[in-house]
Amino acid sequence: QVRLVESGGGLVQAGASRSLSCVLSGRAFSRSTMGWFRQAPGKEREFVAAISGSGSPYYADSVKGRFFASRNTANTIDLRMNSLKPEDTAVYYCAYVPKVINGRAAGGYDYWGQGTQVTVSS
Repeated sequence: QVRLVESGGGLVQAGASRSLSCVLSGRAFSRSTMGWFRQAPGKEREFVAAISGSGSPYYADSVKGRFFASRNTANTIDLRMNSLKPEDTAVYYCAYVPKVINGRAAGGYDYWGQGTQVTVSS
C-alpha cells in the first residue's frame, strides 16, 4: 500500500522561504515520477514541479527560478520555495506514479497525499 505524507506547510511572510517534504511509505521505484501540485481556494489544482525518473526537475512558469525540487531517494521529494508571494497561497499536494511520465498532468498520477497548507501573508 502506497501512502504519501507531506509536511512543512505553514504561515509565512511574503518574500520568505519555506521547504516542503513528501515521504512515500511502501515500495517506491526509481523509475517513477513524483510531483508537486497546488490548489488555491476556488481554483483548479495546478502543476508546480516534478521529477521523472532520474531526470532533472521541471517547473510551472509561475514558480520557475523561485521553487526548487529535489529527490534524494526514491521515497522522497522536497520542494524549496523561495521569494514566496501571496499568490503562492494554496494547499500543496505530493503525487506519485510508478513509471516515468510527463508529470505536468494531474491525471497521470496514481497516488496523492492529503496536502499541506501554505499561506503567504503580504
